[in-house]
Amino acid sequence: MAKLEKSDAEWKKDLTPEQFRILREKGTERPFTGEYNAFKGEGVFKCAGCGEPLFASATKYDSGSGWPSFFQPLSDTAIAEHTDQSHGMTRTEVTCAKCGGHLGHLFPDGPRPTGQRYCINSASLNFDGLKK
Repeated sequence: MAKLEKSDAEWKKDLTPEQFRILREKGTERPFTGEYNAFKGEGVFKCAGCGEPLFASATKYDSGSGWPSFFQPLSDTAIAEHTDQSHGMTRTEVTCAKCGGHLGHLFPDGPRPTGQRYCINSASLNFDGLKK
């Protein structure tokens, strides 16, 4: 996959301040405040930075964590995982494989069939609904 690279000035022009803070500065939104936390639409969640398809709505579930949660990405190449040792703990950071935007974190306490919980910031996502 070809990587998308932009300067901070270009990102600031294309993103809202909240999207820039989360996607480019590795921020997070407060729990239970994101647009997609309780969202139930059918379709595909895409990266808010570059439009790359990331998660199918069929893999979204209510983890009770306060952030949109998915048990698997749309494809093995959609996301990248990195060790994050910030805030005095070791976690797995999840980023968009195309633009490198921070999406959230991965935890090993999700449902079957994967046992994974991709805990993703709503501000990192856009939704493309199924046409009926």
